[in-house]
Amino acid sequence: MPYQVDGQAFEGYYLAAPDKQAPLVVLVHDWDGLTEYEIKRARMLVALGYNVFAADLFGAGVRPTAMEDKKRLTGALYQDRPRMRKLLQGALTEAAKQGGRLDNAVAVGYCFGGAAVLELARSGASLKGIVSVHGGLETPAGQDYQQTRANLLIQHGSADQAVSLGQFAALIAELESAGIKHEATSYSGAPHAFSVFGSDNYRADADAKAWQRFTEFLGEVTRD
Repeated sequence: MPYQVDGQAFEGYYLAAPDKQAPLVVLVHDWDGLTEYEIKRARMLVALGYNVFAADLFGAGVRPTAMEDKKRLTGALYQDRPRMRKLLQGALTEAAKQGGRLDNAVAVGYCFGGAAVLELARSGASLKGIVSVHGGLETPAGQDYQQTRANLLIQHGSADQAVSLGQFAALIAELESAGIKHEATSYSGAPHAFSVFGSDNYRADADAKAWQRFTEFLGEVTRD
């Protein structure tokens, strides 16, 4: 599904539940862009009765496969946080155009997307919940969670070599200090990207537990 933000073309994916007034889930991809992984997760959520918009933060047709391209694309957005926020807001706007309810919505992100949705949280986005799954957790210099409105769910792998347990603990302390409603779980033996089907890092037990808690969280925060 094509859409535009600031004149740049993007290509998202919208799936409607039978109930068009059902809660909305906005899904943000990992560092290889919007691929079959995110589409599969979107279909799993629609099967549970949610409307889903899978966002695109890289641009139409941009689906990097080489490591250097993944680092370049994500690095550009990490270095330009206002741009990242604008693209995230553009995704929310497009989801609403497609019929999604922003007054009863949750954002979820995986890996890079998990860091991106925390940017959305710090921006003060008016969402019911924000979920980071094995995402980057470090708060950029000059930012905080004082404007955060959403309930946060943080799902982390205890064996993650990309995002340390120290960063996990620091985020929890920061959220508690800011008075933000949150829940954070670390799954034993789970490395970075533990939910990515078919990858060397996939851990079925951690993925199943994380998905179960995620779907429970969705039900809790999106009750009308």
